[in-house]
Amino acid sequence: MKRIVIAVTNDLYSDRRVARAASALYEAGNDILLIGRRLKNSPVIKRDYSIKRYRLLFNRSFLFYASYNLVLFFDLLFRRFDVVVANDLDTLPACHLAAWIKRKKIVFDSHELFPEVPELADRHFVKRIWQKIENIFVSKQKHAYTVCNSIADYYRKKYGIECEVVRNVPLKANNRIIRSEIRKMPERFIVYQGALNKARGIENVIDAIVHLKDMHFIIIGTGDIDESLKKYVSEKAVSDRVIFTGRLSPDEIRPYTNAAVLGVSLEENLGLNYYYALPNKLFDYIHAGIPVLVSDFPEMKMIIEKYNVGLYTSERKGEKLAAVIQSMLDSEEYVNWKQNTVTAADELCWERESEKLLDIFRRL
Repeated sequence: MKRIVIAVTNDLYSDRRVARAASALYEAGNDILLIGRRLKNSPVIKRDYSIKRYRLLFNRSFLFYASYNLVLFFDLLFRRFDVVVANDLDTLPACHLAAWIKRKKIVFDSHELFPEVPELADRHFVKRIWQKIENIFVSKQKHAYTVCNSIADYYRKKYGIECEVVRNVPLKANNRIIRSEIRKMPERFIVYQGALNKARGIENVIDAIVHLKDMHFIIIGTGDIDESLKKYVSEKAVSDRVIFTGRLSPDEIRPYTNAAVLGVSLEENLGLNYYYALPNKLFDYIHAGIPVLVSDFPEMKMIIEKYNVGLYTSERKGEKLAAVIQSMLDSEEYVNWKQNTVTAADELCWERESEKLLDIFRRL
């Protein structure tokens, strides 16, 4: 049995990758502590393993990251553990320094290329700081895994580290929930689930909805652009056909996804982080048995081509994107795409992927 501490900067409620990893390691007989932060509206969380969430004075900008890493460092310094897992670059400094001082193992779980997120595209000074942090710490990691081959290749070429791939796929169990479990649900709708952040392509789908007169669009999640999206919907005069659910638990999300006619993941190319993206929502759509429309980016394109579960596109303009969506819904291939999701879901599931994770920790 290993004492494993897993650190992440979010409030843990919606982070299913971290939850699945913690559960897999716990069920394998390890002592798990999951560390995150508590926000004003953070829901209560109950898990089989231990959880600790910090309340911080700062919850935004550099002051948040600095204060979180400072608190995390001293927590780890005086805590007994065998392995610490740093989820993403924003927890790596504290985890690396504490593990180095205590001569313990550290594992780096990279969900994304942090300096390449679209939010930093126009913030050149802040981006340079994160790049320096990445340069300092990532090259020192001996044990690392990430969400896709493109990011693994990036780390290998830039820093010379071997980064294994553990994809962010769902469990197969209990993934089918019937339409009647949703109240006031439209007859036909497209679904987007995930963070409402810059360059996720949500506005493009709203533009398409203007031209898809009998179609609704359900947007599940919260993020930095909630209010601007709602204003945009009002300006486009489609408030009656675009529905914001807000933040939902995974169990609350699943019925909507299962009842949709199409799932979308149309990230824009505002940096390598999105260009290399392999979003968990893509796998959630597949497990829900619905065809998908994704960006023409390498990792998502590979899934579409291998499993034939939908289409990829570079189209962004409303009317033309609407034509792509309508052609998918009218296509004779639509039934095949739905049928192919069954085979894809059997292969792209956490029951298989978790074995890769457990093997990493067995070898420590």
